[in-house]
Amino acid sequence: MKKARLRAKDELRRSYKGTDFPGGFTRGKYAARLAAGSNVVVLSAENAEAFPTSEAVNEALSGLLRVAKSARLTVRSGGRR
Repeated sequence: MKKARLRAKDELRRSYKGTDFPGGFTRGKYAARLAAGSNVVVLSAENAEAFPTSEAVNEALSGLLRVAKSARLTVRSGGRR
């Protein structure tokens, strides 16, 4: 059984030609769009232990939002009066 020949990463398959891609190749072409459309949050180790899944984090944050809305918390503009 013959082993498949390994191609270099930037090497095209024989069936493709450079002229098939008139715009050329752009590495990371969609990286900015992906970064703008994703929302990644990194938890501290302590918080990650308490909330092992994204569902647990979302449930806790939803509960916190419900409490905040029901308490009608406002931001103080200054010190105590």
